Amino acid sequence: MKTDLLVKHRKPELFEGDLPDDRLRHYLTKKVIAIDTETRGLILRRDRLCLVQICDDEGVVSFVRYKDKSLFDPSLPSNVKTLCHAENVIKLFHYARFDVSVLKYYLGIDVNPIFCTKIASKLVRTYTDKHSLKELTRELLAIELDKSDQTSDWAQPHLTESQLEYAANDVRMLLPIYQIIVELLEREERTDVHAELCRALPTICELDRLGYRDIFEH
Repeated sequence: MKTDLLVKHRKPELFEGDLPDDRLRHYLTKKVIAIDTETRGLILRRDRLCLVQICDDEGVVSFVRYKDKSLFDPSLPSNVKTLCHAENVIKLFHYARFDVSVLKYYLGIDVNPIFCTKIASKLVRTYTDKHSLKELTRELLAIELDKSDQTSDWAQPHLTESQLEYAANDVRMLLPIYQIIVELLEREERTDVHAELCRALPTICELDRLGYRDIFEH
C-alpha cells in the first residue's frame, strides 16, 4: 500500500444545498480537488442528482446534499458552481463524462479545467480492459474498495454511515491515483492527448444530453 500518497482520513462534513463560504475559500487555494456525484441512477433526465462529494489533498471532505428538485436552478449562483468554474483549480473525476453531465444538467455548471482518471487509465493501462475506480485503487494503491453502497438509495432522508464512508472514499482515493497516473501519462508521452480529450469532454457530454451516439462512425 502506498500510504505516503494517501490523504488524511478526516470526518466528512455534510452541507445542505451548497458549500459554505469558508469551505469554498479553502478549496480555492488548492491546485487539485477531487469531485464525485451520487444520483438516483444512471439516466440523466430521470435520475436526479442527490449528492456532490469534494475532497482536497488535506483530506477535507465535503458532501453537498440536494434533497429535492427545488434546489435545482441552473440560473442561480452557488459556491459549488464558483468552485467548478475556477480556472486555477483542476477538477479531478473518475469517469468525468457522467459527473460533468450531471453537474451541467442539474446545476448549470460548466466544469473547467477537468482531469479524468478513467480516460488516463485507458491511455496508459492498455494491458487491461478494467478501468473502474475499484480496479485502479487495487492496482495503483493496493487497496480494496468496498463498493457495496454504490447502488444504494442516495435520496433517502438519512444517509447511512456506510453510504457516507463509501462516498468519502471515492474522492479520497482519486487524489493519490492522480499523482501516480500523471507520472504514467508522462512516461508514455500521452499527457497532451489526455489534456485534449478532457477539453473535449463538455462537447461529448452535450452530445449525450441531445441523444447522439457514435457521431464519428461512418
